[in-house]
Amino acid sequence: MIVDNFVDYVKLTVKSGKGGRGSTHLRREKYVPKGGPDGGDGGDGGGIIVVGDSNLWTLQSFRFKKHFKAGNGGDGSGSKKSGLSGKNILIKVPLGTIIKDSITEKTILEINEDKEEIVLLRGGKGGLGNSHFKSPTNQTPRYSQSGLPGQELQITLELKVLADVGLVGYPNVGKSTLLSVLSDAKPKIADYEFTTLKPNLGIVSMSDYRSFVMADIPGIIEGASEGRGLGHYFLRHIERNSILLYIIPVDSKNVKKDFEVLKKELTKYNPELADKDFIIAFSKSDLMDEELLEEFQNILKNEFKSIPFTIFSSVSSYGINSLKEILWKTLNQKNSYEY
Repeated sequence: MIVDNFVDYVKLTVKSGKGGRGSTHLRREKYVPKGGPDGGDGGDGGGIIVVGDSNLWTLQSFRFKKHFKAGNGGDGSGSKKSGLSGKNILIKVPLGTIIKDSITEKTILEINEDKEEIVLLRGGKGGLGNSHFKSPTNQTPRYSQSGLPGQELQITLELKVLADVGLVGYPNVGKSTLLSVLSDAKPKIADYEFTTLKPNLGIVSMSDYRSFVMADIPGIIEGASEGRGLGHYFLRHIERNSILLYIIPVDSKNVKKDFEVLKKELTKYNPELADKDFIIAFSKSDLMDEELLEEFQNILKNEFKSIPFTIFSSVSSYGINSLKEILWKTLNQKNSYEY
């Protein structure tokens, strides 16, 4: 499975409905010449409600619809009839969506649960009809309230990918290729940096009807946490993965340094990422013969000690099945590893 047209950042204008006007009406019937005030209340304006939808993976639906306006409340009328309430607008978003005020950039709310509903903007209150203002000194009030106006807001929707496993690594280390081998996803693959500019999601199927979701996060470079390259744009997607899979190629000049730089960038961006469970996977093992591979494994055992790691090749399929089992085990046991 692959998510096409992945959109993870949009700006919208939302506006709640205004309240209806209360009625200024005096009861007039043939045999009731002084029936008194009977103006009804105005209806409340419709609100803007955000709803979590687990079936959505992208903000693609907002690509061409940028304005949302709820219905206005109806005006009150005689016989104390209240106006109809304005129609609410439901905005469905994927889980992991953060909504910010576009002007202040302050986070307003966050949606993480399926069918979770949060009122973003309330509609204006309907005005009271003149029947509410009758008093011993004023038996026939000839005034009522206007409804309150609705609220308008410029908002930014940001989607942080929700996945079981997030692939982390430098550009062009084999993350997209691994995702294409483990799942039915068909990410763009090429021999140059930043081939992946947006996360690709794939469902990894295993035996006994087991499966998990894997996200190919665009490549990280040194200085990403400070905004270098597309750093902040990439890093925000990593926060919403259950575990991280660091991908380092076997032909790296210094595998330990590569890992330390990657982990440092993640921790600088968000210190909480330091506590996230992870595995290190060394890719492109097909570049080594058996003797070199055995020597490389011995080096890794000394360099990384208790840190979980595995070696694989997306080309030859070496270590692919064991990689899937390690990921499944880590996802379900949630062991914590410290480095």
